Amino acid sequence: MSRTSTRSPQGSQQAVQNGSEPVLSHGLKQRHLSMIALGGVIGAGLFVGSGVGIAAAGPAIVLLFMGTGALVMLIMRMLGEMSAARPSTGSFSVHAEEEIGSWAGTTSGWMYWLMLCAGVAAEATAAGTIMHTWVSFIPAYGWVAIFMVFFCASNLTAVKNFGEFEFWFSAIKVTMIVAFLVLGVLGILGVFGSAPGTSHLTGHGGFFPTGAAGLAAGLLTTISGFAGLETVTIAAAESDEPSRNVARAVRTAVWRIAVFYIGSMAVVVTLVPWNDPKVASAGPYVTVLDRLGIPAAGTIMQIVVLVALLSAMNANIYGSSRMAYSLVSRGQGPRFLGKVTRGVPAAAVLASCVFGFAAVIAGIVWPTTVFAWLLNIAGCSVLVVWSIVCLTQLKMRRRLEREAPELLSVRMWGFPYLTWLAFAAILGVFAVMAANADGRQQLAGTAVVVAALAGAGHLKQRRDDRRADVTA
Repeated sequence: MSRTSTRSPQGSQQAVQNGSEPVLSHGLKQRHLSMIALGGVIGAGLFVGSGVGIAAAGPAIVLLFMGTGALVMLIMRMLGEMSAARPSTGSFSVHAEEEIGSWAGTTSGWMYWLMLCAGVAAEATAAGTIMHTWVSFIPAYGWVAIFMVFFCASNLTAVKNFGEFEFWFSAIKVTMIVAFLVLGVLGILGVFGSAPGTSHLTGHGGFFPTGAAGLAAGLLTTISGFAGLETVTIAAAESDEPSRNVARAVRTAVWRIAVFYIGSMAVVVTLVPWNDPKVASAGPYVTVLDRLGIPAAGTIMQIVVLVALLSAMNANIYGSSRMAYSLVSRGQGPRFLGKVTRGVPAAAVLASCVFGFAAVIAGIVWPTTVFAWLLNIAGCSVLVVWSIVCLTQLKMRRRLEREAPELLSVRMWGFPYLTWLAFAAILGVFAVMAANADGRQQLAGTAVVVAALAGAGHLKQRRDDRRADVTA
């Protein structure tokens, strides 16, 4: 057992919040968490970014989404098990600190914060570009500023505002996905014209038209599409019944990953040729809707993509601010970020928004250097976080089985074998990245940041151990 495993259920974060210290509010309901879980797995990466994966891997993108979807299901199940047993604003970062050590909590927490803030910048930039095409007298960066100020203000007022925005954003996205799947199935059956059969699956170079290289390129795209879904386990700590609510949200999210992602990709590659230039340029959904003759398909999808981008911005500002607050409350960051106003970590919200807007400026001024470096690290961060989640769950599950088995309301399937399988799969993705030049560049930049964070966390852990020995 680790030295820190004897802490209270909420760890050092809870200790900071005891007594006169302010605590976060509990304004989220079950309906909010269910939609947050869905919103986390339905983003602009699915609506637009998946087209890049299809162009890279061809029809085999379905198999890639099946593989990465299975990995994500396992990660979500692990997160659900740990968060239902020990709900905490810092989620996996708190659990990693308690089970492995401060270095693991610091690394996973700040890597996740960096990933979410970089996501805010990328999503705000894309949303600003869409709005500029509709309202051209306001420049794209002007729309970015409007969105940043709006979501920053909404996240500063009350957590229920975040929950309401995500509820309705996610409802729109889910409705669109369901409608697309229904129309797609009808198209496959020949309702909108001649049925395509398997011509697009086996023609145009076959099911694996680009070989192993294409699969490797498509793999990285599919992985990045799932980043951010962990926010539901962070949000659960601010709900009325954290343990029960996160358990329900995770259970519903798992099977919907399969339906929405795998189903959508199967519809796309069945209805249109994978090498149609529009798949990558306009997006797979627009291409399919045009193929089916749906009026104003491009405009409809632009609206849906805008909603997806704004939803992701909102969720990333929320998730990054709560993670920063949790880290600071455990002594792993600047103390001023721990300021809470009316149940909201106001300083952490502002810091996350400021960093995100600074990244937007970097994208304008240094698009191929600073901003590219930031996005490369952010793209690899989720793999670092997932690997630490696996190692944490292995230790935490065994300890809970010994000390408090009644807390295991959600259990990881096939433990410990599926946990080890997930960890091995993540290592396999790292190996695939190391096999190409772009992947090696991502890994090199990420390794530097991970080493710096892990080193800082290790120094803090040694300092805490010395203090504990002195007071013992």
